[in-house]
Amino acid sequence: YCYHRCGTVADYCISSTTPTRRQDYINRRLLHKNPQEEPIMRFLLAVIALLGSTNSVTAFAPINHHHQPTQQINTALAAKGGKLSVRPIGIGSCAPSTVITNADMEAVHDTSDEWIRTRTGIEQRRVLVHEGTRKIIGTDGEETETPETLRTLGIEAAKNALEMAGKSPSDIDLVICATSSPDDLFGDAPSIASAIGIEAGKCVAFDLTAACSGFLFGIVTASQFLTNGASQNALVLGADALTRWVDWDDRNSCILFGDGAGAMVLTRSDENEGLSGSEDGFGILGYAMHSNGGGYKDLNCIYKGEPKKISTPGEGTVVEDGSYDSMGMNGRKVYSFATREVPTVLEEALEQAGISVDEVDHLLLHQANIRIMETVASRLGMPMEKVITNLYKYGNTSAASIPLALDEAVRSGRVKKGDVIACAGFGAGLSWGAAILKWG
Repeated sequence: YCYHRCGTVADYCISSTTPTRRQDYINRRLLHKNPQEEPIMRFLLAVIALLGSTNSVTAFAPINHHHQPTQQINTALAAKGGKLSVRPIGIGSCAPSTVITNADMEAVHDTSDEWIRTRTGIEQRRVLVHEGTRKIIGTDGEETETPETLRTLGIEAAKNALEMAGKSPSDIDLVICATSSPDDLFGDAPSIASAIGIEAGKCVAFDLTAACSGFLFGIVTASQFLTNGASQNALVLGADALTRWVDWDDRNSCILFGDGAGAMVLTRSDENEGLSGSEDGFGILGYAMHSNGGGYKDLNCIYKGEPKKISTPGEGTVVEDGSYDSMGMNGRKVYSFATREVPTVLEEALEQAGISVDEVDHLLLHQANIRIMETVASRLGMPMEKVITNLYKYGNTSAASIPLALDEAVRSGRVKKGDVIACAGFGAGLSWGAAILKWG
């Protein structure tokens, strides 16, 4: 643990532009009062003091997250994140029409509204149901009754985001759908692009799977396309229907999840008032993303196949026929993982952005559990008044949770143009990441 943590923090410190910023970072870590980290942090403070005013530390070979010496500091930092010349200009969301309240849960499980609310912060959740329908307006302008699916939620969220952005479907040349539960196993992004009116062959559209971190990973991925000039305008969706994979007989997990979709429109910022890369520009100011496959057993949805014999020459061949099992989750370990890693990755993204915690207007976390949000905010030294949450009425909507919450905050006027939002996602994989956005 010490080997990993010391190398990681040293790497962050070396990336800092000034000794003061290095010291500020270490002091924030000390506020966490982690008995394993404290001696490491104090050692690093002593090292920084010895370095004095030296801003360039080339004598060190810091240890990165893969426990391998970093040969070139600049190269290592580029992999961790930085500022991207893009601008978020539209947000939209959509949730299913069916609501399941805590009172409904009480009727079928040995639980109570008070037990669920105090432990999770959830009061109700929206779910896709069998043979559910909703009215949508097609590309021909006609309103039709259609089955309510994850795809139709994504279509509505995308339309709402495009409307806010003032963009037409023909302006979009990249569509990314972050989901772990698509209607089509092969991907929903192309069909969503077609349904909102993007002409065939005029954009690249694909799905991205990163569970509850998916939307954040999606906007960073799209931003790379925009920054390098491969695309001009991107539509990024976060959409999930994890209630399809919940064990409804398990009261500890079925109370947590809901379904939904959110979407964001991103554009190259050099097409918007010359804001490309400027210090006061809008967009993704800094980001960091990580994964640890060693923790996959703590949160997963594993393929569950049954043997099926098919006729082939000789004795035949046994293949597998089946689907995925219900989600499995170790709640204690997921809580420990989230509260340990999320504050750190947010600090890393803030470091990349060159701003302090005090300069953040809003903290927007994946809407998993109110206790996780409270702990992360506390460890960052941020008041809960800065935390954006609508967990109580949607539950954990996986990749949809961040855009769902951001959409409501923008439309209500809580988030205003120029506000700085510290976002973080975390979930299965295990995966986690953070992005610092300047809205507008």
